[in-house]
Amino acid sequence: MKPLTNTNLFKTPLILKITAFTLISITFFYLGKHWSNGGYQQLLFFSTPENSISISPNNDRSFNITPLISLNQSDQPLPDQATTISPHTDESPPPDPNRTFGIIDSDGKMSDDFEAGEFDPDIVENWGNRSEIESGSKDLRFRAKKYELCPVSMREYIPCLDNVEAIKRLKSTEKGERFERHCPEKGNELNCLVPPPEGYRPPIPWPRSRDEVWYSNVPHSRLVEDKGGQNWISKAKDKFTFPGGGTQFIHGADKYLDQISEMVPDIAFGNHTRVVLDVGCGVASFGAYLLSRNVMTMSIAPKDVHENQIQFALERGVPAMVAAFATHRLLYPSQAFELIHCSRCRINWTRDDGILLLEVNRMLRAGGYFAWAAQPVYKHEQVLEEQWEEMFNLTTRLCWELVKKEGYIAIWRKPLNNSCYLSRETGAKPHLCDSDDDPDNVWYVDLKACISRLPENGYGANVSMWPSRLNTPPDRLQSIQYESFIARKELLKAEDKFWSETIAGYVRAWRWKKFKLRNVMDMKAGFGGFAAALIEQGFDCWVLNVVPVSGSNTLPVLYDRGLLGVMHDWCEPFDTYPRTYDLLHAAGLFSVERKRCNMSTIMLEMDRILRPGGRAYIRDSLDVMDELQQIAKAMGWQATVRDTSEGPHASYRILTCDKHLLRP
Repeated sequence: MKPLTNTNLFKTPLILKITAFTLISITFFYLGKHWSNGGYQQLLFFSTPENSISISPNNDRSFNITPLISLNQSDQPLPDQATTISPHTDESPPPDPNRTFGIIDSDGKMSDDFEAGEFDPDIVENWGNRSEIESGSKDLRFRAKKYELCPVSMREYIPCLDNVEAIKRLKSTEKGERFERHCPEKGNELNCLVPPPEGYRPPIPWPRSRDEVWYSNVPHSRLVEDKGGQNWISKAKDKFTFPGGGTQFIHGADKYLDQISEMVPDIAFGNHTRVVLDVGCGVASFGAYLLSRNVMTMSIAPKDVHENQIQFALERGVPAMVAAFATHRLLYPSQAFELIHCSRCRINWTRDDGILLLEVNRMLRAGGYFAWAAQPVYKHEQVLEEQWEEMFNLTTRLCWELVKKEGYIAIWRKPLNNSCYLSRETGAKPHLCDSDDDPDNVWYVDLKACISRLPENGYGANVSMWPSRLNTPPDRLQSIQYESFIARKELLKAEDKFWSETIAGYVRAWRWKKFKLRNVMDMKAGFGGFAAALIEQGFDCWVLNVVPVSGSNTLPVLYDRGLLGVMHDWCEPFDTYPRTYDLLHAAGLFSVERKRCNMSTIMLEMDRILRPGGRAYIRDSLDVMDELQQIAKAMGWQATVRDTSEGPHASYRILTCDKHLLRP
């Protein structure tokens, strides 16, 4: 047989066919790649699932769309996202097959039951060694210079509460003025990234965080020294622990809550009583233990000598804000809370004709309860008995009924309507507020020594029981000033439906259930549809719904639904400690607020209050995305622009951001 040489090998029909097929395949591949990267419509080798979000093909590219937007607005104005019913878009990106969560346990199974430790090196950046912000685009209309880290001394900086120069200029501080907002003047706003304390670690996940947090995350021991004997807080090795006690509930918060329930069964925690305010909350154990009873408690305390109370509460995963009863209304609406609680809160309720208790009365729902646990209730010393007499007389003039006085606690009930107020003697004090006074107007509004009138139509008094009230359009929906061409009940239901389906898409595609969300803020809350969707999905988290002053005041509706909310102007800093939220959500916020203030100001505030490892989701119009993405990168965030299901030519995008732990 004749041997097969190399020349003969290439002449065989089989080899010639294989070679030809390979060359043709390579030719078509490169032609397709050339067409995809050019100025032509991209070739799609795999179709994108319907109703999905994907990384935009325009990510990190910029286009001059101003003429197009102007042309569109001149013909037909774009509707305001907050007041328009949008068609449902299930915003779900394709799952990442390479992404895994949790750890492998001893049986070889994936588990998410583990203790948080050090940060993954992939989300830690040596920020001080970088001088430029990397960008894939060379043709940007907006470029943000990299922000520097603030000095270490500012690691717990709250701009409007730490304005030392403004506090020094106050004419008086005897009524607590120094604990109120005094924001930096224009030009002196925060312009750096607030650093974490040395050794900062990922927070211990809820529910374990109710009982323990890392010492390195809140490295302050004054509360342990001052309150250790009162069962508030203690320190054990590298953690703070919270036994669940308090000054007046020495047997623990659960026993204390049982006592209140037995004293007044109609309070009915988790049913009739859903939203509570705890004044002078300490480390918020009262609110922490109410959570297991389906009660949402806003825990508040001033930034005083025990200034880290609220920081501890938020690190534990309990709703809390820095706030003080002083000279201005608190930032909550009228008839917000079914129960307001004060346990040794060190507030003189009867000063200045009872102006502080009148603020409690404004925020207390018709038929709601005020619980006071303090020495004048139970001690029989002359000075304390006189204080009790003053308190009893004031509450009587407010038409409050003393329902029960037992042990450490006295509980009053507010009337359901104005009939008692109107039947008092002529000239009785406190007098009723003027009929034109808006009890829901709270942004920088002075306290008033008058009784806030209850609506004659009974609005606010007849909310449904929990949980049905979450999905029941409340009466006060009709009383808010809101521009709408559609029935408001239908608008609320449409918003709920939109966010219900959208969050369901996030859960499927982005695996939100694995994020271990606890402290969440919706920066432009509307009617609370985003928060309601998280409840519907079973997230073990709480949401602070922020209602911007630039829009309609929907706060009463939020509280009637059983949600927590607060009024705020995003052109100013928010009253909370740094690193206190796991997720910040902003839908349609920047396209509105950029008319009033610089978007970088809001983004820097978001960075201040967001935890390292936390996330921000910004859904907004296309014309703000380029600037927002560059600001995010200048702050060290990992930011990606994603399309909605409407496709790459839609007018809205989603900017998803991950905050890294920055090291000098």
